[in-house]
Amino acid sequence: MHYFISSLLVIIGLHVSIQTFVMLSDPEINRKNRWWLVVYYTTNWGSWGFKDVCPNGTYAAGFSLKVEELSYGFWDDNTALNGIRLHCVDPSKGLSSSYENYASVQSDVGSWGEWTDIKWCPSGILTAFQLRVESSQGIEDDTAANNIRFKCSGGSVLEGDGTDWGDWGRWSLTCEGKGICGILTRIEKPQGMRDDTALNDVRLLCCD
Repeated sequence: MHYFISSLLVIIGLHVSIQTFVMLSDPEINRKNRWWLVVYYTTNWGSWGFKDVCPNGTYAAGFSLKVEELSYGFWDDNTALNGIRLHCVDPSKGLSSSYENYASVQSDVGSWGEWTDIKWCPSGILTAFQLRVESSQGIEDDTAANNIRFKCSGGSVLEGDGTDWGDWGRWSLTCEGKGICGILTRIEKPQGMRDDTALNDVRLLCCD
């Protein structure tokens, strides 16, 4: 039930990015050759939060999600995916041992839901992602982003324990060099009596 949507780059309620990555020049991020991976298929309610980056020398090899389980009552206001947390390891120390000693990073998160268990790459680190998004539902309940998938450098694909409304968009570009090392999310704050959507979009940082 969102009535005011920016008209630029919006097609049937979907925000369409005109490029698949954004070059980054940010002196606050002390990592080499870094850029943001973005995807085409997102909604654009809310605002971008703070960025969070893995410690130097580490990369995301796992993730967990903050998810509000869907309910189907007439007056229910579902928000689905509320947050994404990356879990960073040092690949040089061996991934299996790193899973016992990792750092977690996250950007802004929504107000609803619970965190899922961590999903780890069987081998390698996270290198690309794909979002499942429900487009604008007009006067009906909007959920925006519902789930996420990641590609691992070892060849595996991990799918989050999100919800299943909406459709999968295209994959982002794949990180060249090492892998994903940071995150930035777009979150709609609580709307009171209006429709809540929580997480709408995410950008993930690549580092060499």
